[in-house]
Amino acid sequence: MRAMRGLAVLLILCALPGRAEPVTVFAAASLKPVLDSVLADWPGETVSVYGGSSALARQIEAGAPADIFISANADWMDHLVAGGAVPADSTLIIARNRLVLVAAAGAPPVGIDALAALAGARIAVALTDAVPAGVYAKAALTRFGVWEALRPTLVETQDVRAALRLAVTGAAPYAIVYASDAVGAAGVDVAVVFPENSHPPIVYLAGPTTDAGPGAAAVLAHIAASGDAFAAAGFLPPEGE
Repeated sequence: MRAMRGLAVLLILCALPGRAEPVTVFAAASLKPVLDSVLADWPGETVSVYGGSSALARQIEAGAPADIFISANADWMDHLVAGGAVPADSTLIIARNRLVLVAAAGAPPVGIDALAALAGARIAVALTDAVPAGVYAKAALTRFGVWEALRPTLVETQDVRAALRLAVTGAAPYAIVYASDAVGAAGVDVAVVFPENSHPPIVYLAGPTTDAGPGAAAVLAHIAASGDAFAAAGFLPPEGE
């Protein structure tokens, strides 16, 4: 399988015209560990910029030089498509994810039916009004009827990886992150896996920008073909696979 992927990449490269500029990928922060690994296998030069999907989308909208955008939800990709920054009908789902509550070492245990017990506890979470992980978290807490009770002590961060770091370092006893974030994270355990029907579907949409260079399509195809790497990092396959 690896040999076949390598041959496919070689054939793609042979078909590409010469190009000195690297392909710049703007991607949701939760993708950093796996995408760094995937792009390290790409024989050409790439530049990765990670952050909250909302912040990255606004940067692209303002003219930031991105070739590929990968969002952690459909809304921000749809926003760029509607504004003409990403061509219509050019996007694809590369992975899905689950939402979890992680607990730092020594934090009192909690279950899905006892979330109200977290009232007063510091819970790290990505920005709940903009960043996809935070939007999903707000939806799940609202679904279980505890949003208003937990809201006063939420610690909102610029992206989901920052929320995870607060739990890993013990600065917050709990964090709401993606299941993939918890894979290999030292010092935290998954305490709750939120049901998929408690929040909008967590999908990663990828697409070239309108100003993408000629190498973007090949890099995007390489990312989309790296399902094994995404699975090993705790992501779920695209819908229908």
